[in-house]
Amino acid sequence: MTETALPDIRFTGRDKLVRAIDTAVASGDEHAVTAALRTVLCNVIGDPEVELPACVHEPVADHYARRELYRSPEHGYSIVAMTWGPGQATPLHDHCGLWCVEGVWHGVLEITQYELLEQDGERFRFRAAGGMQAGPGSAGSLIPPHEYHTIANASSDRVAVSVHIYKGPMERCARFVPEDGEWHRRTDSPLAVDPAA
Repeated sequence: MTETALPDIRFTGRDKLVRAIDTAVASGDEHAVTAALRTVLCNVIGDPEVELPACVHEPVADHYARRELYRSPEHGYSIVAMTWGPGQATPLHDHCGLWCVEGVWHGVLEITQYELLEQDGERFRFRAAGGMQAGPGSAGSLIPPHEYHTIANASSDRVAVSVHIYKGPMERCARFVPEDGEWHRRTDSPLAVDPAA
């Protein structure tokens, strides 16, 4: 993908958000970067000067929507807004080695972290290691190898929106299909991007 083709959707406060993220990603190692980005997201979610494009509030009927809003030509990070219709959720998945900071913009999401207990080839044994309900203005981070999780909008009638900042474009991930008890089978999964405007 050439630099001129990088995603760059215009929205109110976009430049302010990008400047804050640029400063955060230059702050050191992945722990310092993700800590700084959590602060950025918590601050910007409540900032009236930053307003996501209208499309991110529109769910897609058969899957949670992934809309890439921006990709940094200098630092390589990617900003993706996700729209969660009522009941929509991810399977258990990883981030293929990319750190990520996720913030809830609107609604409530249930996030469950998983601990990898053992691996046998493409079979993985996981145990839920904690869960939480995250509401607007909250942010968390995933740093490999602690990247296994699920996200769900448990509401039966409300849409949720989250913003995810990835170290680089997340175009695929590993999904883990339940097999027997705590055992799951790993499958490689490309990740589609929905149109943003």
